[in-house]
Amino acid sequence: MRRWQAWLFGTALALASTPLLARADVYVYKDGRGVLHFTNAPTEPQYQYYMPDFTGWKPRRSGRIDGARRKAFDKIIHDAARRHGLDTALVKAVIRAESDFVPYAVSPKGAQGLMQLMPATARMHNVWRAFEPQQNVEGGVRHLRYLLDRYNGNVRLALAAYNAGEGAVDRAGGVPPYAETWEYLSRVLRFRTLYLRETAYATALR
Repeated sequence: MRRWQAWLFGTALALASTPLLARADVYVYKDGRGVLHFTNAPTEPQYQYYMPDFTGWKPRRSGRIDGARRKAFDKIIHDAARRHGLDTALVKAVIRAESDFVPYAVSPKGAQGLMQLMPATARMHNVWRAFEPQQNVEGGVRHLRYLLDRYNGNVRLALAAYNAGEGAVDRAGGVPPYAETWEYLSRVLRFRTLYLRETAYATALR
């Protein structure tokens, strides 16, 4: 384990073991030399909210997070997608791109939970506990359904609006010219294809 990795792991364990009421929010960024910087009072925009998650961690040579976390909410996702007429692969792809299945994720802009709902979007869909997985997924799926209906089933426009907002899509008359939004679209659609293949493979094995 490299020195900075060992230090990061030790720091994260210390944070995780601190009582919730005493824990301050922590932000992190990696500079051009690969050095990680932590603070509880970010003054620069490159800092990102840091939320350690060890629910699926196992000691491995690769040091990677165990993939079990990405399957932990499958039933919630499937049930919500079925109720609102969406394919499970699309919902799961959005969650992977938004939070990588960390239910307590918070973005620098204040989006919360698995599907990274902004407070106004959460209220719009009657989500009052944004970090509760079932409520968050239900609200996110409702919002996706709303956007798909608004854009006549156009998945690309619905996803662009999920990322950049309806106003940006409407002003652009399509996917807005934001690098972040185009990269987001690419990731979600790639993940969706992956999950569709997994589903097809599992079905073929039955």
